[in-house]
Amino acid sequence: MQDFQTIIEALSLAPHPEGGFYKEMYRSDTIVEKLNDSGNKSAYTSIYYLLSGKDFSAWHRIKSDETWYFHLGCDVLIYFFDGNKALQTIQLGLGSKTLQGTIPAHTWFAAKPLSEDAFSLVSCAVAPGFEFLDFELGRREALEREFGHAAQNIQMIQALTRP
Repeated sequence: MQDFQTIIEALSLAPHPEGGFYKEMYRSDTIVEKLNDSGNKSAYTSIYYLLSGKDFSAWHRIKSDETWYFHLGCDVLIYFFDGNKALQTIQLGLGSKTLQGTIPAHTWFAAKPLSEDAFSLVSCAVAPGFEFLDFELGRREALEREFGHAAQNIQMIQALTRP
């Protein structure tokens, strides 16, 4: 297995505000107009995204659909709250034999590698394209108020938010 730091350096990844490391790889020149109350934006964007086994992608949501594509490392678990406020998971990787999964726009989600002794390398494509103005990092107290009706939800909210 390749070394985590070697991958960060080889792909020129930078720290991401939600956790992990990323690099934007593509931003479409095609522009969609006044979508999602955020003005004109690229039709789609894509990034490399790397999580170490001890790190996580904190609860967040964006105004566009986001598809994750598994590349390398251990399986990654994506947690999200569905339309009924129930906690759901998607496991991506060779172990699950599922190599891509999509999170709908405006959905709270978080992720972490299945193994603390490994890492997960994925790509994420966002359409319409990602803009940091459309990114909202979850606050633990607000998420607990909205989704805290089950003990498992509270446990995952606490585990995957930053103080």
